[in-house]
Amino acid sequence: SHAKEILHCLKEKYFKELQDLEVDGQKVEMPQSLSWYPEELAWHTNLSRKILRKSPQLEKFHQFLVSETECGNISRQEAVSMIPPLLLNVNPHHKILDMCAAPGSKTAQLIEMLHADMNVPFPKGFVIANDVDNKRCYLLVHQAKRLNSPCIMVVNHDASSIPNLQIDVNGRKEVLFYDRILCDVPCSGDGTMRKNIDVWKKWTTQNSLQLHGLQLRIATRGVEQLAEGGRMVYSTCSLNPIENEAVIASLLEKSQGALELADVSSELPGLKRMPGITNWKVMLKDGQWFEEWKDVPSNRQTQIRPTMFPVKDEEKLKAMNLERCLRILPHHQNTGGFFVAVLIKKSPMPWNKRQPKVHQKLPQRTGDTDVTAPNSDNGSECIAVEPALAENEESKKVQELQNSDTEQSKKEGVCGPPPSKKMKLFGFKEDPFVFLPEDDPLFLPIQKFYALDPSFPKMNLLTRTQEGKKRQLYMVSEELRNVLLNNSEKMKVINTGIKVWSRNSDGEQFGCAFRLAQEGIYTLYPFIHARIIDVCIEDVKILLTQENPFLSKFSSETQKKVRDMAMGSIVLKYNPDPEKPDELQCPIVLCGWQGKTSLRAFVPKNERLHYLRMMGVEVFKAKRKEEEESESKTEEEVQHRLAQTEEGMDVEEHNLVTKMEAEIGEESSHSPVESNAMEVENKMEDLDQSSKTVNSHVSQESKDTDTSNVKD
Repeated sequence: SHAKEILHCLKEKYFKELQDLEVDGQKVEMPQSLSWYPEELAWHTNLSRKILRKSPQLEKFHQFLVSETECGNISRQEAVSMIPPLLLNVNPHHKILDMCAAPGSKTAQLIEMLHADMNVPFPKGFVIANDVDNKRCYLLVHQAKRLNSPCIMVVNHDASSIPNLQIDVNGRKEVLFYDRILCDVPCSGDGTMRKNIDVWKKWTTQNSLQLHGLQLRIATRGVEQLAEGGRMVYSTCSLNPIENEAVIASLLEKSQGALELADVSSELPGLKRMPGITNWKVMLKDGQWFEEWKDVPSNRQTQIRPTMFPVKDEEKLKAMNLERCLRILPHHQNTGGFFVAVLIKKSPMPWNKRQPKVHQKLPQRTGDTDVTAPNSDNGSECIAVEPALAENEESKKVQELQNSDTEQSKKEGVCGPPPSKKMKLFGFKEDPFVFLPEDDPLFLPIQKFYALDPSFPKMNLLTRTQEGKKRQLYMVSEELRNVLLNNSEKMKVINTGIKVWSRNSDGEQFGCAFRLAQEGIYTLYPFIHARIIDVCIEDVKILLTQENPFLSKFSSETQKKVRDMAMGSIVLKYNPDPEKPDELQCPIVLCGWQGKTSLRAFVPKNERLHYLRMMGVEVFKAKRKEEEESESKTEEEVQHRLAQTEEGMDVEEHNLVTKMEAEIGEESSHSPVESNAMEVENKMEDLDQSSKTVNSHVSQESKDTDTSNVKD
């Protein structure tokens, strides 16, 4: 809902300041909006990263971009990689799977589409974002967390064998089929030749020959899990037909009419595109060319597979409509190179035809139907195999015991990590996801204190600890709860849920041990009926610019409302006035704390800056020279560390880093921000001391928000 305000701010303030600006003797080109992206929500700049970081004239613009990116209001992304989510045509009720999701820019677009209507706190749909690389999954969590959605789950699996998930539909177990699937597969990346110098050094025809099989397996697994009538977008940042049209043609051929390529020529007007190609040759590393599979010598038939060649049958080829694929060429609109194909599923895949019957025959048994993915090498199809029946009484007893165990954990609402026998655990060991029992005594004081609406879905509250004090409460949508409870055995969940409450020791004396968390306030707000203070724009400015302002600084109306309210966590709400168009025109909801003589907001630094910018307050602070030097050093270190990670940092080392960061997060959450707020209130005579304490709390809060991104 803030996008329009940010756009207005960009156009009216930051872009105007770039006009007639010269950097190193060159005139700065004005950023341009991408003509094909809806509602002017995507912009392109020719400023290089180096110039943007190092030029004093651009410092204000750079700070704006960094700060808004951290808040999740802006994402930096290659222009062409924005296309696949747009072609998925996502609606808020869609169940979406992102198969190869890291680093998460496209996932962020999908989440944004789910929340098209900000007045609906829990859309019916959700995004399950998967990646095979455990380290990159945490990058994905960081990206997704910025958007504060209760409808995203990050999982860690090999996309080519991602398990069938089950959901409970009116007390009956059913296989989860997705309405939309994004299949942005690993590729040779030769379309990135403009920005990636390595492509020129390392490119060989071998890359695509090695990746073709994996790409086909991932795409096949995707269409198996797609619902009838659903859409799957297959994309690569490569221009090689072996990775593109060959995969799509092979998929269409073995689908026997179950799939068709959608005609998207009328979608995204303004995007220059080329049609898919229908004819190509296959080349070996040594320069040998082959036009047909039969020409390949037997000693080369492991490297080159039949699915890599174009279809020779004219009728079959015409029916495939390969020209409906999109090829984006770099020189057409100054972008990277890209390939996109949009597939629609009309009926079950031929090798899955018996699937529904199998599920009806097997009521509740451990080990659900294994659907074997067709072998990508020879295109042969495998029929779904029923699990072998228990041969003797002993194995039946074992099965019953396993069943009772899983049923018991479901009753308790615990979704622990999968047993190591069934799945090899790699990377950081995750804490379990424990749903709050219906009769949990923890919830009653919360419900009473905030006067929560009877419709509040308390069953969707979860914690990450089974023993000891619950420090944080998270929230997921009802649909994701269903997925979590029914699949904890077969799925490695890295992260899900949005933080809504944090434990605060001072709160207990006022009737509630949990304070509201800013991350989840837009989700919670519709259900809260008490402890809400409507504030005017001047009050909001005071709250966001001063650390612990006295009540006397606020408007008389606010002071009056506060006097009638008990101390503790509160909601501060700003409603725009349509009769004052010069003022901020989008609503703001902030978490705060009311003390004896003061009122303060608990909002992370970058989010504070965001709101102040939207209100026209100048937040830019020029850096001092020493700061600049230290920052460039830390930037270099970060770049070096990132490069290390990319090249394959040891898993042990990564675990150590993540554990350390997790412990910092744990520490900061153990010492809540407000722990001494009351003491400060009661000792007003020692004002100096109080301001120091408050500042230390603020730094603690920012530490908390930073580390929570690593592993919450």
